[in-house]
This record gives sequence, C-alpha cells and structure tokens, in this order.
Amino acid sequence: MSAAATVTSLIVRRKERHPEVTKMSLPESITTCLSPAVHYMVCKLGFEIKENYDINNFVSKRGEVSWRTISERVCYLESDQSIDYVKSVQLLGPVCESVHLHLRSLTTEQFEVQYALWFQWTNATELFLEVFGVLECMQVTAIALSLMKLTSCLERALGDVFLLIGKDCPFLLRDLLASQELAGVFGRSVMNVLRVFIGSPRGLNLRNILWHGFASPQEIPVKYCSMLLFLTAGLGQLLKRYLVQNKLSLVHRPYITFSNLEELDIFPDINYEVLSLTEELAKRSSFVLKIMLPFWISALTAFRQHRYADCITLLLPQLETGLRLLFTTVNKCPSRLLTAEVLECMKSISSWSELPVVSEEQIQAITGHERCTEMQELVSLITGILSQLQHHLPPSCYILDDPLNNLLTEELLTELCGMQIRTLYCPRLLLEVLVVLRQIGTQCHQVSEQVIVCTEMRYKQWVNKTLHSRQRHNYLRMLKSVKFLSPVLRLILVLITLELNNIHAICQENPFEYQQYLKFLKSILQYTENLVTYTSPEKNKWDETGQLTYRALIKMKTFNARKLTLMQLATQKKMS
Repeated sequence: MSAAATVTSLIVRRKERHPEVTKMSLPESITTCLSPAVHYMVCKLGFEIKENYDINNFVSKRGEVSWRTISERVCYLESDQSIDYVKSVQLLGPVCESVHLHLRSLTTEQFEVQYALWFQWTNATELFLEVFGVLECMQVTAIALSLMKLTSCLERALGDVFLLIGKDCPFLLRDLLASQELAGVFGRSVMNVLRVFIGSPRGLNLRNILWHGFASPQEIPVKYCSMLLFLTAGLGQLLKRYLVQNKLSLVHRPYITFSNLEELDIFPDINYEVLSLTEELAKRSSFVLKIMLPFWISALTAFRQHRYADCITLLLPQLETGLRLLFTTVNKCPSRLLTAEVLECMKSISSWSELPVVSEEQIQAITGHERCTEMQELVSLITGILSQLQHHLPPSCYILDDPLNNLLTEELLTELCGMQIRTLYCPRLLLEVLVVLRQIGTQCHQVSEQVIVCTEMRYKQWVNKTLHSRQRHNYLRMLKSVKFLSPVLRLILVLITLELNNIHAICQENPFEYQQYLKFLKSILQYTENLVTYTSPEKNKWDETGQLTYRALIKMKTFNARKLTLMQLATQKKMS
C-alpha cells in the first residue's frame, strides 16, 4: 500500500473507531494551553514596565556582558531570600527589550566578530549564530524553534561545565541550575538570572512550556530569545576566566549516534503528494489544536527541505499536546487540557479585584467599623491554617509572606497542579475521596461566579440609585464579606490541591481514620454548598457567611492539628 493510500485509510479508520474525537469542537475553542498565571507571566508581566535602558549599562563596547547590572534586577523574598519571580520578570522585561534592540542593530558580521568566540563553550557555535539570523526574520515558529534548540544546547553545555567539578549531572534542569557546582563556576547571582528564564515552574520556564507543547508560537516574545542568546555569550565569557584561572579545559560529552538507521526508516515512500495530504489532514484533524497548526506546517516545510532534526523538534511537543487532548476528550475531562479545574476557580476568584465597587469611604460612612474585628479574626485563622500547611508546600513557595495575595496563590496552585499523580488502577476509597474533592472545587467556583454576578449587578443599581435603604446596607455587607471570602476560598483550593497531590496516602489510613477523614472533607463540602446558597442573588445572606466561615475555619485548623490529612500522612511516611 502506498503512503498516500495509508494516510487516507488512517483517516477513515479513525473516524470509524473514534467518532467522538472527530466530532469534538474543543480544538476550535482553545486559545491557549497555558494556565492563567503562566500566560500572564510569559505574555504580559515582562511588558508592564515601560522604560528604555541604555544598552551600555549591560554590555561594554567590546561585547562583555555586565552581569552585575543584570543580576541587580533579580529580586528576592524577605522571608527566605528565595527568588521573587514576579518582580524579577517585571524588572528584567525592559532589559530584555534593550538587549533585543541591540542585537537587531548589529549586522551578521558585527555579531560574529563580537560574540562568536563566546559560543564555543557550547560546542554548537553555528547553531547560536543561526539563532541570531532568525531574530531578523521575526517569524514566530522560527523564534520558538530557535528557543527550543538554544535551551537544549545550553542545558547540555551547562551539564558539561557541571562535570568539571561534580560527578553525576542532575537529571532535571532546575536542579542543575540550582547546583553548587555551577554556582562555583559562574556565581550564584548569575545562575539566579538564568533560573528566571528557564528551569523553574515559577518563572518564565521557557524551555518546558515549549518542549512540552504548552506554548503556541505567537505566545513567545522574541525578546526572550534575544536575551538567552545574549546570556549564553555572557556565560562563555565567565567560563573562559574560570578555566584560565584554574588551568582547566572543558570536555564535551559525546553525542548519541543512532545505529541501524535502515530499521528506523519506516516510511521510505513519503513523497510530496503525501506531504500535501498530511498538511491538509493537520488542518482538519481534531488531534491538532488550531493554535498549534503553525508548528505542524513548519514541521512539514522542514521535512521538505530535508531539515529532519528541525522537523522532529517541532513535532515531538505537538505529539505530547495531541495526546493530552485525546486523553482529556476520551476521558471527558477537557478542563485537564489546560490545567487543573481547582486553577479555573482561581482565575475566577482573582477577577474579584477588578470588579467595580463603591469607595471604602462610602462603606465606612454607612456601616462604620462593625465588622473590622470579625475580619481580623478570620484573617488570623487563615494565617494559622497556612502556617500548618507551609512545610507541606514546595520549598520555593512561602505563602505566609502575603496570605491574601492572589497572584502568589495562583503561582502556588500552578506548581502544585504540575506535579505528577498516578491515576491508573485506583482503589475505590481513593475514587470516593476524589469525587468529594472535585465537588468542593466545583462549589467554590460556583460561589465565585455568584459573587461576580451580584457585585456587578448591585454596583449598577447603586450608581443608578435604584437600591432602597435595606438593599444598600445589604450590598455594603456583601462587599465586606467578599474581603474574607476571597482568601478563604483560595485557602480551600490550596488545601484540596495538596490533598489531591497526596491522594495515594489514603491507602495508609485504617477504616476508622478513613471515615474521620471523609467526614472532615464532607464538612468542607457542606460549608461550600451553604456558601452557594447564602451568596445566591435570591438569598443574599451575607452576615451568615461570616459565622459560617468562622466555624469552617475552626474545623480545618482542628483537623489539621490531629495530623490526619493526606499531606501529613505522606510527610510522616517520608520521614519514617
């Protein structure tokens, strides 16, 4: 059978076997595969500060990178001196823009004279010179492909540098960048600059979002490609000094060479006719997200031009994206395609801060300080519960710095939801807990949506002066309640996400402990269901929400103190 006939046959059989996949409209409606927090981090945060920096602050006339002035833009949290990725991306954004404009101003000859020498340590000088050429064309898929190749070569080169001192090179990029060995060669502040761009899920994480198929080509700002090209040259300059001072030479590990290539050539008769048919299939297939279609077209173009390495580099992430899409469709959980649901809710809650409301002075003028004490008590309880959870969070997350910060909580949930959870062959008890956890998340989302609707509606009525006296008081009580409901709902999201990540610890509980745990979860579910009722436009029982919330927080704090949550059981097992 010819390749063209094979492709046609595959299309027909796929429609017959999986009609639900062929008919699904999900790929059309998806505009991004990045979570709200990551999309904001990558596409918006680095553009918020509008400043024009003099490039001479960051590079000398001879092309020497000024790491000191660049690393000064990396910010740190006061609590534990870990990187503040949000502020760092904000401050480095204008630097990246300045570097990008600088590189764009150079001719190819000028760039090679100034920087080519400093790419030799990567053992891939030609590749980095090609990346410079791509900056000129500004073609989005070419930029994304260049970043994928650049980060891959940079990671391998950094591994070679690690082996100057260390023995076993870390498997994960984030561990490699955080290693004492690389800090000893380049300096900790230099490595922290890199960690803002690659290697941390709390930063831009450019390598992972591209290589794992989350970023569409139009979502990657070109200035970040320019910045990483620039920083790679700067690393070469630092490494040269280190090697000279310590009288060392860098040895590169050999590349893997595939043998028996004939056995790998399983599509020997692919021709231009088949490639054209494949392109048409990609445009129509529900396996291909429309936002990712440029990657497929570029991959086929690369194949036609015999650039097979570029072709496979573009296709591998799209295979992962397509399989995620297929899994979430067949298993009827499309929200998993983007991120966890327990994040959709977070996005909804985060939008509360943008809702139109009357001024604080107007609220105080009518209601006075009648609920300030209640608010303080609730915030104190929330902080207390967060302190119980803190040592179960990833080391990079210190949420107690600002327990009411929306973005911080969203970053934390993004990192937690990125952790791998085994889902095959789950026992019945585990599935029972999963159902309750999901119901809690659904109720929280419903509360958030009702708050949005009520707030917008009442504000319009307030402006139009159509609220009578009792309704005005009720509206202002609602605004005060919203202030504590936001952190409470976010606390619950963090709690159930932590439980989800440790869900297999349920197998460690005896029947009595399991019933106690299930009873606790159902009490949280009952609280969220009551909130749905009280916050509905029909009920508007805002005073009752405060009393209800206080009792629920007491239950959470008490149960956590008994150390019966799944996260606590998992931690105890690790310690033992």
